Amino acid sequence: MRPVHTALAVLVAAVWGVNFVVIEIGLGHFPPLLLSALRFLVAALPAVFFVGRPKVAWKWILGVGAALGIAKFGLLFTGMAAGMPAGLSSLVLQIQAVFTAVLAAVVLRERPGRVRLLGMGVALAGIGVAAADRGISGPVTGFVLVVAAAACWGVSNVLTRKASPPDALNFMVWVCTVPVLPLFALSLLLEGPERDLAALRALDWSGVAVIGYVAWISTVFGFGAWGYLLRRYPASSVAPFSLLVPVFGMSSAALVLGESVSGLRWLAAVLLVGGVALTTPAPARAANRTGVGSGVSAGSAPATAAASPAR
Repeated sequence: MRPVHTALAVLVAAVWGVNFVVIEIGLGHFPPLLLSALRFLVAALPAVFFVGRPKVAWKWILGVGAALGIAKFGLLFTGMAAGMPAGLSSLVLQIQAVFTAVLAAVVLRERPGRVRLLGMGVALAGIGVAAADRGISGPVTGFVLVVAAAACWGVSNVLTRKASPPDALNFMVWVCTVPVLPLFALSLLLEGPERDLAALRALDWSGVAVIGYVAWISTVFGFGAWGYLLRRYPASSVAPFSLLVPVFGMSSAALVLGESVSGLRWLAAVLLVGGVALTTPAPARAANRTGVGSGVSAGSAPATAAASPAR
């Protein structure tokens, strides 16, 4: 990769890692489901008027929008609101690579090789260590919700693999239109109109900056830049940069939020990142073209989902 594109890949990983800290700050302003709904609303508008018509069937947009936008991000934001630390969330979410590999084996008949099976085992060991660390430091409810979010991300990755969108940004923007109304409805039902209205009435520049970051910088810029890199280079060259996301997530959470990183958490990080690296070897040529099956998620989605963490 050219140095400028290497720098862009690192920048995207940093943006996605810091995004967990921004979400944590945002949860001080908004209930989790409302924050997620606002994130997708602002990401979709006005971008949807500039990316052109969808380039894949609506069934794939609706499916990925439900699995990624409603389920994955709804569970992630709720898990973090339940006490899951931002840095640990950025790490645990990477287990989506294992869920993706398992679902791909079942649904797409993509048989994992020995190295990938080894990587899945190592990554699962990392999740076990992270769960033990969380059990020592606090309630595990948020941990379970974030793991469930990773599973939903795996579902969206497999759906994206089936859709094979030719334009990652176009696909991402249209996917962002799907969760808006369901998330607003869920927020009204579960979080209550009084709580939502109170959060909107108290909206200040800090809250606006949070929404702008998670919508435009993390989602539109992040996935747009990642898709640009995947169109220029093989996914096997781009995907490893996504392993930097939990590094930036944990370090920024420590610096900004003062989160401590225990010895168990460092061990979990080594096992998870190493296992995910083994779980995502160089993909087949067809996967290289779409960017699917090429690495870790991002929050983060579309054609880049399997190669990007989320945010």
